[in-house]
Amino acid sequence: MLLREGNCLPSRNYKIIMVKVFEKAKWIADKGYICKKKLSPVPSVFYRILSLNGEISHAEIHCTAMGVYDICIDGRRISEDYFAPGFTSYRHYLQYQTYDVTELLKNDSVITVTVAGGWAVGAFNYNRKSRIACDRCSLLFALEVTYKDGKKERVVSDRNWRVSEAGPLRFAEWYDGEIFDANINESNITYKRADEVKIRYNPQILPQYGLPVRVWNTLKPVSVTKNNSGKLIYDFGRNFAGVLSFKVKGKRGQKITFVHAEAVKKDGELNTAPLRTAKQTLVYICKDGEQSYSPRFTYMGFRYVSVEGVAQEDIEITGLALCSDLRETGTFECSNADLNKLNENMRWSARSNFIDIPTDCPQRDERLGWTGDISIFARTACYNYDMSVFLEKWLKDVAAEQGRGGGIPMVVPRNGHEWPAFTTACWGECCILVPWAEYLARGNVNILQDNYPVMKKFAASTKRWAGLFSLGKRRYIWKFLFQFGDWCSPVGGVMDWLKTGKWIATAYWANSCDILAKTATILGYKKDAEKYANRRRKIINAYRDMFTDGKGKLKKEFQTAYVLPLYFGMTEGEEAKLYAQNLARLVKENGSHLTTGFPSTPYLLFALADNGQKDVAFDLLLQDTYPSWLYAVKNGATTIWERYDLIDKDGNPNPDGSMNHYAFGAVCDFFYRRILGIEATTGGYKTFVVNPVMGGNITWANGSVDTPYGKIEVRWEIKDKFEIDVTVPQNTTCTLTLPSGKTQTLTGGRYSFGD
Repeated sequence: MLLREGNCLPSRNYKIIMVKVFEKAKWIADKGYICKKKLSPVPSVFYRILSLNGEISHAEIHCTAMGVYDICIDGRRISEDYFAPGFTSYRHYLQYQTYDVTELLKNDSVITVTVAGGWAVGAFNYNRKSRIACDRCSLLFALEVTYKDGKKERVVSDRNWRVSEAGPLRFAEWYDGEIFDANINESNITYKRADEVKIRYNPQILPQYGLPVRVWNTLKPVSVTKNNSGKLIYDFGRNFAGVLSFKVKGKRGQKITFVHAEAVKKDGELNTAPLRTAKQTLVYICKDGEQSYSPRFTYMGFRYVSVEGVAQEDIEITGLALCSDLRETGTFECSNADLNKLNENMRWSARSNFIDIPTDCPQRDERLGWTGDISIFARTACYNYDMSVFLEKWLKDVAAEQGRGGGIPMVVPRNGHEWPAFTTACWGECCILVPWAEYLARGNVNILQDNYPVMKKFAASTKRWAGLFSLGKRRYIWKFLFQFGDWCSPVGGVMDWLKTGKWIATAYWANSCDILAKTATILGYKKDAEKYANRRRKIINAYRDMFTDGKGKLKKEFQTAYVLPLYFGMTEGEEAKLYAQNLARLVKENGSHLTTGFPSTPYLLFALADNGQKDVAFDLLLQDTYPSWLYAVKNGATTIWERYDLIDKDGNPNPDGSMNHYAFGAVCDFFYRRILGIEATTGGYKTFVVNPVMGGNITWANGSVDTPYGKIEVRWEIKDKFEIDVTVPQNTTCTLTLPSGKTQTLTGGRYSFGD
C-alpha cells in the first residue's frame, strides 16, 4: 500500500523529514557494471534477507531510485503503481514513496528491488542519450519496523545488500520495450556485494508530491487475425498507452515476441515507420507450463500487437491502459454522435499522455514534456480531470528549469534535450497559460502565487527579445529569437510555419500580458497590474499598425493571424466584426476547412462564433473532409492525431506522425464553454455563466463539471421550444443567458427554464 504524504510539497521541513526517513541509508549500486552510451542498462536487482526479531506491529518502506523501481517481498509486489519514483527534474528534485508493508513482512522475509534505467539512466529522447542524470541504476532504501513491545529497528540500503544484473528482466527501456526470461529465478542468480555510491546530482529528495501511475482501464482484443507472414495480429479496438498482460501455456526456452503499433498497413503488417527508432517490443522467454506476465518498466502506445512464437489457443492477452491517477471531473455529450466520438477520442489521448508528465505522444522515440502541447490543452484538460496535483508537480520543474534570462525549455523536464531555454511564444508561455487554466478550474490562488515569479521573469525576457534591434512600435512586435509559428498547420511545411512566428508571438504576448495583469490584480500587486495592462495596449496597437490596414484586414492574410487577436480580445466593436468577416471569408474560400496549426486551432471556433460568425463556426466544426477534426473520426480514429492526414483517402496509414497526440483535441473546449455553455468567470467557478451557443442542427447537449463548490450540471434540448435545466452549486452565482437574450441570475439550487 502506497502511503501518500499529501499533495502539497513540504516547504520548510523537508530536510528534517529526509534526515528521519533516510538516516544512515546510503545510495547503493553495482560499480562494476557500466552501461554504454546510447544504450539502456540491464536492470539491477538488489537483494536483502531480513533478520528481524519479534512480533511486528507496524512496518514502512521508504524508497527512491535513480531509474524506476519495483519492490517485492517474498516474491510479491508491494504496490500497484508503475514507474516510481516518477519523472522529475533530477538536478533539482527526486520523489520518494512510502509503503505500509506490515501485513507482508515476516522476520525472515526476502526483499528484492529491481531498478531499471527509466528516465534517469536509460536511453531517452530521439537522440537516444543514456546516463542522462546518473551513471548507473542506484537505490536508496529504508525499512522502519516497530515491534509490539515498542522497540524499533531500521534496515537501510548499505553494503549489506547484494546486487546483480543477472535477474529475469534482461532489458527494459521506454522505447524498445522489455526482454524477460522466466527461467531465471532466485536460485540461479549470482549476487555480489552492493557498492555505496554518490549520485551525480544532489536533488532535494521529497515525499511523493505527484500522482502515481496506475492501470485505469482494461481492454480485450476485438479481433485476432493471422497475416501473410504468419504473425497473429491482435486489435484492441482503440489506441491507448499501456502494456499487455498475458497468460500463456509454454515450454522452456520458447520465445514469444510482441510488437506494438498504432496502425496496420494494407498488406497486414504493422505500420512501425512512425515509431522511428523505437521498437516497442516485448520478448518473453517461457518456462515450462502455465505462466503469466505483464511489463512493469516500460509502456507502449498502440492499438495493434503482432505476436510470434505461440499458437493462438495457448495465449490469452489483455491490454492495461496506464495513466496518472487522475479524478474525472467533466462530462459532455450532445445529439451529434461524431462530436461525441471526437470528445471521447480526446479523453483517451489525454489519458495516454498524462503519464507522470504531460507528454506529446506515447509511442515513438519522444514521449517528452513538450510545453506547447499542454499550453494549448490545459483548459480542456482541467475541465475533464482534476489536474491540480499533476500540474503542480510539473510546474515545479518548469520553475526549476527556467533559464537565467527567463526562458523556458521547450521540453520539461529537460533531461537530455539539447535545445536551450528559449523565450518562445506559446511553448514558453506554459508558465503563464497552465497556472491560469488551473486557477480558473479550481480557484487555487496559491498556484498563481507560486508561479508568479516565473511568469514575471518570462515576461521580462519577452520584452527584452521583442525590443532587440527595434525602435518605436517595432519594439512590441515579437519575433526573436525563435518561434515555432503556426506549427502543424495543414498548409505548407516547417519553414512555412516558422515564417508566421511574429504574428503568432505578438498576439500571444498580448494575451500573456492580459493574464499577468489579471493575476497581479488577484494577488494584490496593483503596480504590476497597471504595467502589464499598459504593455498589452501597446502590443495591440503595434499589431494593428504593423500587420493590418487599420480597417480590420491583414496585409498578409492567413487564418491564424485573425483567430488570435479575436480570441485574445485584441479587437472590439467594428474592428472585431471586420476581423471575423475576413476570417470567415478565408474559411469559406478554403471550402469550410481550417488551415490553423497548434497555437490557434483551439481558439478558431470561438473567434468565429463569438463575433457574429456562428454558422461558419459550426460548418467548420462539422466538416468531415480533409483537413478537419471529423476527418479523423470518419476514418476510424480512436484518439486525436498529430496531423489531419494520418490515414489517406484510400485508407493507407501515413509513415510519419503520431496517432495519439492530444493538442488538436483542445477544440473540445468549445463543446463545454459554448455548446454546453458553462464558463467560469472567476476562479473555481465561484461565479460562472451558462450561455449555450446552438448550431449545426444539434438538438440537445448534456454535461457537468465538478467544482470546489459542487457539481454544475446543464442539460438543454430543442423540442417545440428551447428547454434548459441547470444545477448551481451552493455559494456560487450563475448568470444564465437564454437564446432570446433574456438573462437570469441564479444561486445554489436546481432550475428549469423554457424560451
